[in-house]
Amino acid sequence: MRSFDFAPLHRATVGFDQFADLMDRLLTSDVSQPTYPPYNIEKTAADAYRISIAVAGFSESDLMVEVKEKALVVSARKAEEDTNRSFLHRGIATRAFERRFHLADHVRVTGATHVDGMLHIDLEREVPEALKPRRIQIASTTPTAQETDVVEAKSVN
Repeated sequence: MRSFDFAPLHRATVGFDQFADLMDRLLTSDVSQPTYPPYNIEKTAADAYRISIAVAGFSESDLMVEVKEKALVVSARKAEEDTNRSFLHRGIATRAFERRFHLADHVRVTGATHVDGMLHIDLEREVPEALKPRRIQIASTTPTAQETDVVEAKSVN
């Protein structure tokens, strides 16, 4: 019997607990997962998350963040470079990329910032009131004062 390590599965999801959909997406996707650009996913509060993507060499105008069909899509295209420049070593990758993150139900993007070569995308889970747990009042089964004051009447016949 095979044992599966599901830790890599959590890298592509944010606030997503429905395991069947996750397995379906994993089995239908390509075998090789892209590793560029590197990113972190952190939980900043009980219902808040932050995705941080290293985007060195890209300006805000080169980056695009959009949400479509329950997926967060981050992409970048570098503007045309000056061809007169000659590099001795080129270690900063500025190639175009597209990174997708599947968003769980009720998770929405609240904002994005680009600071010091890092793109930070903030997310928040907003569970509707209808889906939140609610407390049910339990009715008392002890007799009320009015029921205890009643005197039993006996029939005279």
